[in-house]
Amino acid sequence: MKQISVSGAKRADLGKKATKAARREGLVPCNLYGQQKDANGNSVAIAFTISEKEANKLIFTPHIYLIDIKIDGEDHKAILREAQFHPVKDNILHLDFLEVHEERPIVIGVPIQTKGLAEGVRAGGRLTTLIRKINVKALYQDIPEKLVIDVTNLQLGKSIKVGELSFDKLELVTPKDVNVVSVKMTRAAMSSATAAAAEAAE
Repeated sequence: MKQISVSGAKRADLGKKATKAARREGLVPCNLYGQQKDANGNSVAIAFTISEKEANKLIFTPHIYLIDIKIDGEDHKAILREAQFHPVKDNILHLDFLEVHEERPIVIGVPIQTKGLAEGVRAGGRLTTLIRKINVKALYQDIPEKLVIDVTNLQLGKSIKVGELSFDKLELVTPKDVNVVSVKMTRAAMSSATAAAAEAAE
């Protein structure tokens, strides 16, 4: 995983008025969830803000990051867990982070990258990537930037499911029956196949 650093400041006032004021100043309210829990067993979060510019670096990217967050001088390692956006303006309203530790596995979505020219594409089909990420469970130091899937032997009309994949040190959390990539017949290929069949029948 790539690493990136951001800095923030703890929020003293968590009310709606203070939250709106922070956003007007170009700040994004955030929560960092760790291992601490209250008397009811609920996770205790650190409320803080980061600049909108730094928030954009975390969101508008194809990469997944291990994030070094410095909050009022305290260092935390975390991953981005959830982002909330304005329904109309599409700007970032809130970010939730999950603190990570070397000895505790985490679950995170890792982007997919295909490798090779599928046999089905050579036969006139089109390769389609059906999901962008696969959720994996692993220690954060074992999580790769991308999951590379070799599609060279993928035939026309066939697909690769999550259950057919395996990666070193990773447990795949996405359901096994989910299709990841497939090769489908294009209209041009169907026309060629129909014409070839007609010629063979004559």
